[in-house]
Amino acid sequence: MTELLVVLVGGFLVIAAATLIAPRLRIASPLVLVAVGVGASFIPLLGGIEIEPEWILAGILPPLLYSAAVSMPAMNFRREFGAISGLSVLLVVGTALLLGVFFLLVIPDLGFAWGVALGAIVSPTDAVATSIIKRTPVSRRVVAILDGESLLNDATALVLLRTAIVATAASFSFWGAVGTFAYSVVVAVVLGGLVGWLNLAVRRRVTDPTVNTVISFAVPFLAAVPAELLGASGLVAAVVAGLVTGIRAPRELSPQNRLSDTQNWRTVELTLEGAVFLIMGLQISSIIADVERDHSGVGPALLVALGALLLTVLVRAAYVFPLLGVLAWRSRRNEQLQPRLEQMKATLDGPGGAQSAYEELTAGRVRRGRRGVSGGRDGPAGRVSRADRARPTSRRQLDQFARRVTQGLADIKYFLRQPLGWREGTVVVWAGMRGAVTVAAAQTLPEDTPQRSALVLIAFAVAALSLVVQGGTVGPLVRRLSPQRAAAVEDAASVEESELEAERTELFALLRSCLEDIPEPPELRSGDRSPAVFDIAKRYRLQVLSAQRSALLDARDNGTFDADILAEELANLDASEIALEMRSRLPGS
Repeated sequence: MTELLVVLVGGFLVIAAATLIAPRLRIASPLVLVAVGVGASFIPLLGGIEIEPEWILAGILPPLLYSAAVSMPAMNFRREFGAISGLSVLLVVGTALLLGVFFLLVIPDLGFAWGVALGAIVSPTDAVATSIIKRTPVSRRVVAILDGESLLNDATALVLLRTAIVATAASFSFWGAVGTFAYSVVVAVVLGGLVGWLNLAVRRRVTDPTVNTVISFAVPFLAAVPAELLGASGLVAAVVAGLVTGIRAPRELSPQNRLSDTQNWRTVELTLEGAVFLIMGLQISSIIADVERDHSGVGPALLVALGALLLTVLVRAAYVFPLLGVLAWRSRRNEQLQPRLEQMKATLDGPGGAQSAYEELTAGRVRRGRRGVSGGRDGPAGRVSRADRARPTSRRQLDQFARRVTQGLADIKYFLRQPLGWREGTVVVWAGMRGAVTVAAAQTLPEDTPQRSALVLIAFAVAALSLVVQGGTVGPLVRRLSPQRAAAVEDAASVEESELEAERTELFALLRSCLEDIPEPPELRSGDRSPAVFDIAKRYRLQVLSAQRSALLDARDNGTFDADILAEELANLDASEIALEMRSRLPGS
């Protein structure tokens, strides 16, 4: 027991030290932790440590993915969902199948089904590993794509792994595999959405921030465990619960509760992420020992891992660059729609409002443009075009139509402000790193798997090489591809600041309009400092803050402003409300 406590305390100190020291060494802290873990694995006290893979898959990943989903801007996730879903499903499946052929050819007597199983293990990018890219001066749109991909592709890989293992013992059914995947995702989405809704329904009635945060720690497991018991993806359920919580929490939970959540979850993230990379390093000695015991040969396994990593990068590049071409083509087509949407937005803001804008649409002015410049069903033009399938007959329908127009115009501006070129594509390709999920999934292979120890070592080597080679060079690569942006970040001056200044001006104007819409009580102009007047002032200020927060959240849902600017201003409103509440509790207030 004492030894375990020493290991745990030492692990916490190492994680803290690596987080502080790594930036000074200009090295990502996960790489430092992996190196420390590898070195520690040869210490007799630590060399025999074996981590049950289910602890990572079921104990560490759900809260990490949940936390990442809560903090991810939902509007950016929606905007990039086409790219994210393709990377999370099509690319993972394609990579696994091609790797299955590769492993079949280079590993004797393995078989295609086991090759696909190993391919599924090494094909998904890791949510924790991609945290490295956030420390580089990269486009926020690239970060959104990588974050969304790493949130969802683990589920695809694990379902494919289960299917491949089943296929080794029974006849394989393509449609059966498709049905299994669809069932896994649909059930997980339903459960995750339900848990996310119940989570907020319960926590908005809990006023103690500490208790509220404790309840939040249980949410990812409340979503993941039932999903796994039903044969669905627990990770997808945790992600969906996180997305629902992140979208609705600013409207449902108090600023004190959300601030407590944020601070405590950051600590949890730091600890769990560090533990994941330390565990990766600690397992190296036992994995190598298993390979040597089975006489599989460490050298050949490392060569296979190197070839597999190279193949994953090539396949990823072959998928990403055509994808960027399609996204650029859709962006150009939607750009042609921008003047028409701006005209409709001006009509929406005019005397006739949504009804006049709708009549313009049904008159054919926008419909003719849609035939030539539609962005597809999921693009900005597609959303607006669906609004004219039936004439709005209620205020709610007119409001929905107005929201579609506003949202479509905001999406077009977002894509134009942050285009994806070959530089961004190169970063997306190179930043697709493997990590602890690969190692943990490999250790779930059945004991009767052919050459199991060698397959586990190959998976570990792919993850380790990916972190060292890709993770260690992605920062210099970004600075090389975007020297001006990198220099600006290093000088603490953002290149995009000038582009976003106009948005800040509009946002402040929106906040001032909320202030003007709520008349100031006459008691506040009397100069009276009595407790009764103080209570009136407090209620008035809280009313203003509530109106401003509601306006900002509506703007967030419409995508009107940049996500980071909105998050910053929402945090300012929360801080103002918390300070107001604290002042009211002071003696004499």
